Amino acid sequence: MSTTTEPIAEETEQVVRPFAAFLQEQSGGQLHDELSTRLHELIEAVRETGKAGAIALKIDVKPIAGTDGRTVTVTDTVTSKVPKTERPKSIFFVDDTGNLSRTDPRQPVITGLREVESAPAPTQPRSAK
Repeated sequence: MSTTTEPIAEETEQVVRPFAAFLQEQSGGQLHDELSTRLHELIEAVRETGKAGAIALKIDVKPIAGTDGRTVTVTDTVTSKVPKTERPKSIFFVDDTGNLSRTDPRQPVITGLREVESAPAPTQPRSAK
């Protein structure tokens, strides 16, 4: 009877560090603060305009030359597309010389108008007979 023993493979569970912990440490915490502020501004603009917006986070990881590959630099870039409120529109008329005017140059100007006093409101209701 031959007995062979196979080495038992040790199962090592890889522990993945939470991404939120990285966000709080990157750039001395500035990345987390910036994302929090931009998200708040985005939500406010979306509620105000009723339009969609977005935030994008880009993380670049590069090895440092001459190291064993265990040392890297991490840089981040945050971009956001915040919806804007529409600016109010104005109506102008173009005169014969090509300039803009708030009044229609083809409309005659009415002069001699005066304000008329309004009659006092009746104090007692009238009855219909």
